[in-house]
Amino acid sequence: MKHFFLLISLFVFSLHSNAQPPLEDKFPDYSFQNYQMSFERVKNAFAASEYNIRKMFEDKKIKYPCKNILFRALKASNEFELWGRNGIDDTFVLIKNYKICALSGILGPKRWEGDKQVPEGFYFISDFKPNSAYHLSMLINYPNYSDLVIGNKEHPGGDIYIHGACMTVGCLPMTDQLIEEIYTIGLLSRINGQLNIPIHVYPLRYTQKGLDYIGKEYKDEIEKQQFWVNLKRAFDYFEATHKILPVMYDEKGNYAF
Repeated sequence: MKHFFLLISLFVFSLHSNAQPPLEDKFPDYSFQNYQMSFERVKNAFAASEYNIRKMFEDKKIKYPCKNILFRALKASNEFELWGRNGIDDTFVLIKNYKICALSGILGPKRWEGDKQVPEGFYFISDFKPNSAYHLSMLINYPNYSDLVIGNKEHPGGDIYIHGACMTVGCLPMTDQLIEEIYTIGLLSRINGQLNIPIHVYPLRYTQKGLDYIGKEYKDEIEKQQFWVNLKRAFDYFEATHKILPVMYDEKGNYAF
């Protein structure tokens, strides 16, 4: 009987998994590339950034163009990390650490529309917007299953982007120069086969100093503390292995590893 419930649980987890689907043989995706490059600002961004991007990856012994990248955001320190690896069996290598130029809200996940919070959790880049009002934008797939279960089910909010123009209400803004480089990196990875580019958003770096801070400043916010403990499992695993776990959920919306 125990084995039966274990199999059922694993089946439920798999239904809500955000694991990257297997790549097909149609890459490079020239139709997607041609559409993106039909916009002047994308062409200009590519021309301005491509040489430096190639050197960044080659200096880290990562094949170019890289189609195995990971973004990590750390809200408390305004850090936005770019990681890359040669293949899915390899470990990730830190390529560059960018600076988020502004953040709205406080530490803690986004739970409803209009709370001005930057989401926390495990997401993917779901769209590239070459004609953005904020120069260039990459859409984050908020709300995910966890957000829909735990947050406001009718009005969870949305339209969370990594974008330029250095202004925000709940997004991850960069300067125009930085978003041109980040957008080009994401674009190259998508064109060459990475259909879902993961982005992990944490409240802070889980060092002893960071843990002491949230333990003191948020000691009475039990739901946040429990949520952050849940995120910490994935953070600790990545710090120890430089690999990522498939993103799955339990029926309560917790991340299940």
